[in-house]
Amino acid sequence: MQDFFNGLYESFVKTFITDDRWVQLLNGLLVTVEITLFAAAIGIAIGFLIAIIRSTYDMNLSGKKCRSFGDYILKIVNFICNIYITVIRGTPVVIQLMIMYFIVFASSRDGIIAAIISFGINSGAYVAEIVRSGIMSIDKGQFEASRSLGFDYKSTMIHVIIPQAFKNILPALGNEFIVLVKETSVAGYVAIQDLTYVGNLIRSRTYEAFFPLIAVALIYLVIVLILTFLLKKLERRLRSSDH
Repeated sequence: MQDFFNGLYESFVKTFITDDRWVQLLNGLLVTVEITLFAAAIGIAIGFLIAIIRSTYDMNLSGKKCRSFGDYILKIVNFICNIYITVIRGTPVVIQLMIMYFIVFASSRDGIIAAIISFGINSGAYVAEIVRSGIMSIDKGQFEASRSLGFDYKSTMIHVIIPQAFKNILPALGNEFIVLVKETSVAGYVAIQDLTYVGNLIRSRTYEAFFPLIAVALIYLVIVLILTFLLKKLERRLRSSDH
């Protein structure tokens, strides 16, 4: 039994203490957080924009003939958005990351920028469908009531529809961000020293698999638990504001 605990202690020291490997894990965590935050911002921007375009088309032009130049433009843009969503949701994120790194950023090989853009574009496709479903779930009477009060379409979306839709989609949107955090673990495919990459690097140098992999798993778990707690707190606050 003593030999077991001695071996466990030596493994712990080699994983975290020797060569300040805990600092490497911390740096890997910071890279993961950086990629996730910026990718989430890009995903939200792309997702909301595409969701508004697609929902506008569905409510005003779906199944109808184009009557103006603006209608034709909206139809073309909606078609492009559909292609984007189909391609991004239909291909693995790791392939998108490798295309971005080895082809688009082939000259600079800036891994973090490539990862941020790749994960942001990937997340945007899923956010777009989540937001669009939230917008389409709002009763059409809300649009008619807003128009009768003198709101134009833009003001109606900003002040009436999107705030209500946001409350409906918050759980799904939060789940997408949690998935995004875990998806960044494939960033190591393009030699980005994120949390997963560093954990695997320590494992290869120490020949100890238990502590490096368990530590990485626990760190991801803590991040997810924190996000889940914050999302639930936000949901409760939004529900209390309705009363």
